[in-house]
Amino acid sequence: MYHPTTRLLTILELLQTHPLLSGAELARRLEVEPRSVRRYIQMLQDMGMPIEASYGPGGGYRLRPGFKLPPLMFSEEEATAIALGLLGTAWLEIGMSSVAIERALAKVARVLPERARARINAVTSHLMLSPHAQESQPDATLLIELSDAIQQQQRINLTYRSHRDEVTQRIVEPYGVAGWWGQWYMVGYCCLRKDYRLFRLDRLQQMQIRTDTFVRDKTFDCEAYINRQLKRQANWQVVVEFQTTLYTVQQKIPEAYGSLTDTPTGVLFQCDTDDIDYIARYLMALNLPFVIHNPPALREALLRLAEQITQIATAPHND
Repeated sequence: MYHPTTRLLTILELLQTHPLLSGAELARRLEVEPRSVRRYIQMLQDMGMPIEASYGPGGGYRLRPGFKLPPLMFSEEEATAIALGLLGTAWLEIGMSSVAIERALAKVARVLPERARARINAVTSHLMLSPHAQESQPDATLLIELSDAIQQQQRINLTYRSHRDEVTQRIVEPYGVAGWWGQWYMVGYCCLRKDYRLFRLDRLQQMQIRTDTFVRDKTFDCEAYINRQLKRQANWQVVVEFQTTLYTVQQKIPEAYGSLTDTPTGVLFQCDTDDIDYIARYLMALNLPFVIHNPPALREALLRLAEQITQIATAPHND
């Protein structure tokens, strides 16, 4: 569904690129009735847009000759919001071409001032999105500041709380940010531990960007490290077999979620997780028949889910 504002902007764009368009042609392009076009034209004229109308055969609408809309101007925050939104579109896997998204990002970047363009490049270059990172909602300001520090190769001061609730002060050389199965992480070289580490963003109690810089190790594969560490942290290896075709499963499960193997009896799906209850909900939401091979904890999680559903379905209803 299109918002009226979107249609108004579309009309302006069309009139800027065509010397004359009939009401019928505008209606066809907008997929609306001709009377809706007349209403939109009137709204634009009321806003001060110099749209001229001519009637009779060969008539239509045009922008007054010589009139040009001013270019769009974005603040750094607005530009970053657009970049994150476009990245999110790609990540939601709603069928939009990744090439189209990359072109849109490039077009936005081209019209920005240098500082705003650098910020967009920082965010898009160092942000990695994997399965269901959207369940956790990191602070947008934190993501932007981290991306800037990564881009500029600036060290950061961290006050970090570990999974054992131990709080430490650290100096970290940040390499990348990733969303993975419900959590957001930063990977970087920890000067305290003298090694690369993975930090959960929700455990960062304080962060300050330092003025001193570091030289990034170009041989370090940030994405591969994140994948290794997160799989190592997983408590369960899930193996289920879907009783359908490989094509059907591929339409439901993105490649990044785990491995898919075609078998004589179905499709084998394998993934690692530290949240077995979430995997149970995810598998049921696919609406595909499957058989559990491993782990037994998945059966228990599905039974718990079934109990919750039964309680909801059988709860008394008070009018």
